[in-house]
Amino acid sequence: MTVAPAMRILVVEDEVLIALELEYLLQDLGYVTVGVAGTSAEAIALGRSTSPDVALVDIHLIDGPTGVDVARALSADARTTVVFMTANSKRIPEDFAGAFGVIAKPYSERVVASALTYVAERRAGGRPEAAPDGLSLAPTA
Repeated sequence: MTVAPAMRILVVEDEVLIALELEYLLQDLGYVTVGVAGTSAEAIALGRSTSPDVALVDIHLIDGPTGVDVARALSADARTTVVFMTANSKRIPEDFAGAFGVIAKPYSERVVASALTYVAERRAGGRPEAAPDGLSLAPTA
């Protein structure tokens, strides 16, 4: 039996303590963090250079409410699944800017863990019955 490699995750978060906490949580859950970005330009560049499996993207970054632009750019690569992590869900456009879904802040470890498990199952071609509590899916997901 082969074990699937750990999902590679890009964290797009401008609040250093939240980014650090999320990095530790992802590591504890067995995921690999490929980078942390606090601006849209940095996030897009890191996304393009690392091709993460998942990008966890805050809406409001150091350079303003640019997370939507980051989601559009990163989701253009079919290898990357974008999930918003934000307290500003009203800023998410109807089409979710190509994102798979949104985790509302403040989030819990359980919500992040179950959301990433769900995303991994969907990426592997599975059809889990319902999204876990705390993960709101985009209309097309």
